[in-house]
Amino acid sequence: MPQKRKQLKIKEPNLWHLVGLITSDGCLSSDGRHINITSKEQDFLNNVNRVLGTENRIGTKNKGKVNQAYQIQFANRNFYDFLLSIGLTQNKSLTLGALKIPPQYFVDFLRGVIDGDGCIRSWIHPTNKKEQWSLRIFSGSPEFINWLSSETEQLLNVFGKIHKNANNTWVLKYGKMAARQIAKQCYYKNCFGLGRKIELAQNCFESYTGWTKSKTVLN
Repeated sequence: MPQKRKQLKIKEPNLWHLVGLITSDGCLSSDGRHINITSKEQDFLNNVNRVLGTENRIGTKNKGKVNQAYQIQFANRNFYDFLLSIGLTQNKSLTLGALKIPPQYFVDFLRGVIDGDGCIRSWIHPTNKKEQWSLRIFSGSPEFINWLSSETEQLLNVFGKIHKNANNTWVLKYGKMAARQIAKQCYYKNCFGLGRKIELAQNCFESYTGWTKSKTVLN
């Protein structure tokens, strides 16, 4: 008798956030069933369990080291097959390409990607002493980072620049006005996400005094 498949009952915005998180900080096991999600913040994985409606054990990676992190692993063949159907693959780091993301949930997907492999930061400009912001997204796949840039430009009306780091990682970077626009649309009120980045996005959105129009943002 075939094993009965479990259904995950997840609200659509949370589902597509998880897809973005798995795209950036997750992986698909070779057994065709298991999905792994990694984070440096244990409390966040507790919240992921809550969204999934599961009680997966949270394990520790690189315990006691500078790069210590936490992970959960769960088995669900339906969800695994769904991830394959939208373009995710095993060993995706260098081979990831375009994904099938519904336009109405792209902001949730992008929030998940930023929560996983994004960086929101601020600093004071050494010359004009004004607060500056940037948003960076990192990937090992040039095809994926180019697709993500194109989709973000089309759906959120912002422009970023892509460059390659010395360690062969591709970086999609947005300046302060574009970063503010992304923060506003992706990290909306009561959205599910990584608490630290929700706070950073809110601070970015609120820090607009003295900012002017930019060619990186379309009206």
